[in-house]
Amino acid sequence: MIDQKRAQRSGPSEEWAQVDGLNVRFQRSGSGPALVLVHGLLGYSFSWRFVTPQLAQEREVFALDMPGSGFSDCDARLDPHLKSAAQRLLGFMDAVGISACDLVGSSYGGTTALMAAALAPGRIRTLVLVSPANPWSKIGRTRLSLLNLPLMSSIFPRAARICTPLNALSLSRMFGDSRRMPTDTVRGYSLVLARHGVLEHAVKIVRTWHTDMREIEAALPKIADIPVLLLWGSKDRVVDAGSAEVLRQRLHMAQMAVIRGAGHLPYEERPEEFSSIVLDFLAQHSPAGSKREVT
Repeated sequence: MIDQKRAQRSGPSEEWAQVDGLNVRFQRSGSGPALVLVHGLLGYSFSWRFVTPQLAQEREVFALDMPGSGFSDCDARLDPHLKSAAQRLLGFMDAVGISACDLVGSSYGGTTALMAAALAPGRIRTLVLVSPANPWSKIGRTRLSLLNLPLMSSIFPRAARICTPLNALSLSRMFGDSRRMPTDTVRGYSLVLARHGVLEHAVKIVRTWHTDMREIEAALPKIADIPVLLLWGSKDRVVDAGSAEVLRQRLHMAQMAVIRGAGHLPYEERPEEFSSIVLDFLAQHSPAGSKREVT
């Protein structure tokens, strides 16, 4: 448990918490009901830099670097399975004193948020899932198969750290219009990809993918009573937009929003529109004047 004073903040503060013996970095800003932001695979708190200021006008925002990602500890023994990641997310909430929150998760972070809600539905008020990885997306199956090959999974982390131009190309494909990619994007993500352990952990996650997707499909009925917003960019080339309808049908309290022209990272590409959609959804499901619940 961290003991820093909780006060209204004008900008994000960098803080650290202990989760299962690991040092976890996070940024905190604003005041009000807790809103936790969970980045995608190979992302970190940096991913939310453009939307945090607006969200923090109405919420106390926690943007963490999940263990194994960003600047948090990357222990080689870290369990890569989705359920373990979800348990670490709940452990982070314990560490910073959050008993209940709204969760926003992007891509693999959205799937992690889904699993956390299934494990502890009473702690999650609402879910905002930004193109969450799911069993019905058909995009990227070849890449998943390649990274499951022992030789490829061994070579990939070292090759990715050396071939930085490929990182820039991969990032540009995540935008509906690559001309809207912020100038600090490549450098920001490259800073953490250079850390030993980050890419290695990501590869381990990919190698558990099929098992994890079966588990998330089985877990969906457990969150039937949680309000969910499915948010997609219309030009997403990472997670199949067609899979959103399958998710919507299986999540009985789900509604759908699409940001036209955006790709896989709408919070970076269209931050004002993204923030407005999220805050409107939260306003529908949050009692006026409610305060963050703390342990």
